[in-house]
Amino acid sequence: KTIPTPKRDEAKSAKMYAARSFDVNQPGIPPEKIVGGVLGGSLIQGRLRVGDEIEISPGRQVTVGNKTEWKNLTTSIRSLHSGGGARKEVRPGGLIAIGTNLDPVLTKSDGLVGRVVGPPGTLPEVVMKMTVEVNLLKRVVGVPEELKVEGIKTSEPLMVSVGTATTVGVVTSARENRADMGLKIPVVADPGQRVAVSRRIGGKWRLIGHGVIK
Repeated sequence: KTIPTPKRDEAKSAKMYAARSFDVNQPGIPPEKIVGGVLGGSLIQGRLRVGDEIEISPGRQVTVGNKTEWKNLTTSIRSLHSGGGARKEVRPGGLIAIGTNLDPVLTKSDGLVGRVVGPPGTLPEVVMKMTVEVNLLKRVVGVPEELKVEGIKTSEPLMVSVGTATTVGVVTSARENRADMGLKIPVVADPGQRVAVSRRIGGKWRLIGHGVIK
């Protein structure tokens, strides 16, 4: 059997999950030759072209008065690369690299991993809490002994993977197959999106189940 290729809709607004981010400038480069940061990831729908305006969400954390909040970033595409070569336009499938006009300080050392990229105003909502319909596995993944997965408990921390984003959520309410969580770091997510759920066991995060955002 073969794994079918997912169908991608190029007519929809572009959406990309950022799996990496880089500063490609070499140390000691003259200021006039510095180029903007680079985002790498997978385009899951739509198309992107050189010159397009893009929004990056949830962006970066800023302090306003006595509060901290997350502010989306906007920039333009200065270059596109896919399959080892430069492109004027990219479509869904495979990995792409987007050269931007962002300050490379923001993108260095995977600083924007987990963000979602698309045209301004088209991205899903940034959420700080979510309800997940959870399907627990019978056994914990990644441990040498067979360890049964116990039910989710109120107040326990769980790691949730949404797209390329990973965040820790504290369970505020646990029911038989649902968990309400408050997130320590916000994510961009749609209702119906699938997530992976992990629990800290033996000092490491171990996969215990998967779920759907409600």
